[in-house]
Amino acid sequence: MSVKCPKCQTENPESAKYCAGCAAPLPSSEDMPVSATKTLEIPMKELEIGTTFARKYQILEQIGKGGMGVVYKALDNEIKEDIAIKILKPEIAQVESIIERFRNELKIARKISHKNVCRMYDLNKEEGTYYITLEYVPGKDLKHLIRQEEKLSPEKAVNIAKMMCEGLVEAHRLGIVHRDLKPQNIMIDEKGNAKIMDFGIARSVEAPGVTQTGMIIGTPDYISPEQAEGGEADQRSDIYSLGVILYEMVTGTVPFKGDTALSVALKHKAQIPRDPRKLNPNISENLSRLILICMEKDRERRYQTVEDLLADLQNIEEGFPLGTKIRPRRETFTQTLIRRKLLIPALIAALAIIAVVIWQFLPTKEAVSITPERPSVAIMYFKNNTGDESLNHWREGLSDLMIADLNQSKHVYVLPRDRLFKILDQMNQLESQNYSSDILKEVAERGVVNHVLLGDYAKAGETFRINVMLKNALTDELIGSVTTEGKGGESLFSMVDELTRKIKSNFNLSEEQIATDIDLDVGKITTSSLEAYRYFNEALKYHRKSELRKALQSCEKAAVIDPEFAAVYYLMSDCYGSMRNYAKAQEYSQKAFELSERLTEREQLFIQAKYYSRVELDYDKAHEILKR
Repeated sequence: MSVKCPKCQTENPESAKYCAGCAAPLPSSEDMPVSATKTLEIPMKELEIGTTFARKYQILEQIGKGGMGVVYKALDNEIKEDIAIKILKPEIAQVESIIERFRNELKIARKISHKNVCRMYDLNKEEGTYYITLEYVPGKDLKHLIRQEEKLSPEKAVNIAKMMCEGLVEAHRLGIVHRDLKPQNIMIDEKGNAKIMDFGIARSVEAPGVTQTGMIIGTPDYISPEQAEGGEADQRSDIYSLGVILYEMVTGTVPFKGDTALSVALKHKAQIPRDPRKLNPNISENLSRLILICMEKDRERRYQTVEDLLADLQNIEEGFPLGTKIRPRRETFTQTLIRRKLLIPALIAALAIIAVVIWQFLPTKEAVSITPERPSVAIMYFKNNTGDESLNHWREGLSDLMIADLNQSKHVYVLPRDRLFKILDQMNQLESQNYSSDILKEVAERGVVNHVLLGDYAKAGETFRINVMLKNALTDELIGSVTTEGKGGESLFSMVDELTRKIKSNFNLSEEQIATDIDLDVGKITTSSLEAYRYFNEALKYHRKSELRKALQSCEKAAVIDPEFAAVYYLMSDCYGSMRNYAKAQEYSQKAFELSERLTEREQLFIQAKYYSRVELDYDKAHEILKR
């Protein structure tokens, strides 16, 4: 007895697991109660643009086709929101066991709630047609982006991979494995954020009876070796597929090609991929090693968790060797290599410095206790009340200036701007102009601070007005408010100085503390040029997005305007370090060191420590400075 492939009609032996002609998975007899012939006779339901489907969805456009069916953008007329509708192919929809598996998997996939994962909603049936509703993500899929740009910059690829990891961390925490990661399943929205789609064939590794060993699930170009031979997939299978996606992002091509899907799958199982650096010399050695570790044939030699992979992606961004960041749970494969083969005194010293930074400078509930003796504050992004969107950059700019100014204080802890940015980004509040009391409380809890400072600015003619309010983060009680006015332009710096001095008086500080506290004008510890500061603020935004070349371009513009802007050179040193241009990193680290009197005392110490570790290679001296 033979089994006919429902895709290409090739006759296959009954025992075959996939088609000899096209490598498509073959259904077992118990999985296929409806004959392949009958299934193929059922036409694929095409939805016409402008019509209403299932009595509530207005079809707006067809946005894609895939192995599972056709995807449409639709307006849900009940909630007035755009959604995506995936119409399942008849050969899938007519197999009740597959539909039942979708139902079970959808219950699991709906548990994933993360900004980097596309939400799944429901599986429904309309006039014999099964369809899935899911979140609509405006933008383009990663495959389209790669084809459009031919290959992505290493910085952009790492940034996208990090966002994918963030989403997978949450899925894997719930025991959910995607099993079919590919660029077509990664949407890049209009702001450059990545969202993983199609957990519809995901399997829970904790759900008994769901996984069917022996059935190939996955796209051959990105399939893991264990899936290629019909084995069980786990979290490390997703890591393999992510490694292949990274490979394609930075080289513009998949690692293995073949005439049939089966030949490609077999190459994943047996063939060693070519070093991506040979295809793109701009890839760093560390990024190349990271990709190849993800693509190890033996899953025991890959990263064992997505958290470990994410840590090394961050190491690459920050210019550290792979395995530098210490994970609390498990040693990664790269960490094992470093411990056994590469552990040199300089690396030990660098790890010591990092450990001091973590324990000395990142706040914990013990280090920043919520008491009057140790006031702490998060200075939120300001609200633009001018009605002029071209002034939106001061939402973050005024917050940054006040953070820099108040950060001089020896008696008040200020949440660093990078940590504030990360917290607001995780909460999807970067663009928000109105913070509720619940949002402020959550920011305070995540940042471990006991106060929040809110501000807004308006403009009437040439007059620029800034208002700030200091609140108790726990009770939402208003502690004090201050308003100042000026002619805008360079006077913004003196306005910030005035606001900072008045706000500081609202903290429970003694007269002696206020009198002896450090309080240099903010223009002296940053720049006195409004234009230079705007370019610096622009560079910071690019740096946070890992668009390092754009960050450097903005830094260079700021440095031309104000050649003594120390923070600009510090940021340039960071950028070049992340790009593995250590000569340039040393050059700008030294420049920042020479101008370090133009910074707050805490920033001076950080720059001095970086100078001694990066330029002088004096790790003992750097360690001592960081302890201070």
